[in-house]
Amino acid sequence: MNVIIAGAGRLGTQIAQVLAAAHNEVTLIDVDDDRVAELEGRVPVRLVAGDACEPALLEHAGALTADLVIATTGDDEDNLVISLLAKRQFAVDRVAARVNDADNAWLFDGRWGVDVAVPAATPLISLIEEATGATDTVALLRLSKAGVDVIETAITPQSRTAGRVLGDVRLPEGTVVATIVRDGQPTVPDPALRLRPGDEILLVSHNANEPEIHAAFQ
Repeated sequence: MNVIIAGAGRLGTQIAQVLAAAHNEVTLIDVDDDRVAELEGRVPVRLVAGDACEPALLEHAGALTADLVIATTGDDEDNLVISLLAKRQFAVDRVAARVNDADNAWLFDGRWGVDVAVPAATPLISLIEEATGATDTVALLRLSKAGVDVIETAITPQSRTAGRVLGDVRLPEGTVVATIVRDGQPTVPDPALRLRPGDEILLVSHNANEPEIHAAFQ
């Protein structure tokens, strides 16, 4: 699946990492050049600096061949413009947009090109599930088109992997770590990263189930 995500804040970056780990082609756009430079080499996606409200920029990012566009900026007006352009100008099949201000929720519908309107407080996994149109859930989420499960596990003080480096954790076959959320921020899953209580780990797997992931980390 070819995915474009507008807005490289915490939410957009987390979504990009999870979808990229599920073998989707992901392009992440942000208007802040410094933010894009900060993410270079840290996330396994194509990064584009520029204003996603500009048709030329969206076309450069690949909107003509995109299967899904997700607008996750912190500005509802921008998210609506991006959605409208994606649907009307580029005929993107599925468009999802984040609603930052609940008072604006009534605007996020088909008239503005929005297929899925997601409140800002919606959990990450639920947002991905709605945006991708996944129809069945195993553990946290099943990405049907990719044939993989997204599974989350949290490190606690009692976890046997607390204090160990990620590279020492023996993962089930066909399983990769998509991202580690630490202090509310996505962290690159470097094998040298030492796990600590409070870390939330998102994994993508073709084969493993929830008990197997639990056994690996807990």
